[in-house]
Amino acid sequence: METNLLYLTGKIKFEPEDKTKKHINQAAWKKIAMVMIDGEICDYYSWFIKKRYSLRLTKPLRGAHISFINDSLNDLTQNGEKSLEEALNAWETTKNKWDGKTIQIVLNLDPRTDGRTWWFNVPHNERELLQSIRTELGLDKPFFGMHMSIGYANEKNIVHSTYIHDLIKKDFIR
Repeated sequence: METNLLYLTGKIKFEPEDKTKKHINQAAWKKIAMVMIDGEICDYYSWFIKKRYSLRLTKPLRGAHISFINDSLNDLTQNGEKSLEEALNAWETTKNKWDGKTIQIVLNLDPRTDGRTWWFNVPHNERELLQSIRTELGLDKPFFGMHMSIGYANEKNIVHSTYIHDLIKKDFIR
């Protein structure tokens, strides 16, 4: 049993507002759903990263959230096994069922990083509801797994963040 867990509530949001040109350009072929988490949790845990590693992170653009659907229309058609119309109907049905629902989210508070982005994982045994929504749409497990990004290193501190990541990988620090 994991003991370093945080229990939160969040609200499911299908098709969140486009925030960047990249999002606008992808909107024609990509479907997105996420759990939005109110509050300053990213700031709070980013502060711990700053204190522990002297690393200042940039906030996630959408604030605290877990992207659990970030898939192309081709994925929703199951690579052509469903028609586009069937896939879009399934999307609308699932969206109408889940959009705006408040759910519980669990995070493992052991921070993870790839050297640029820092995040908390949703433990595998706590992903059932979000995966069941994906399954309703015919989607398998997400490519990046389910997680909440705390923040990311920018061009000013990417070298330091990568250095910290290397020390963690070598088990010199935790």
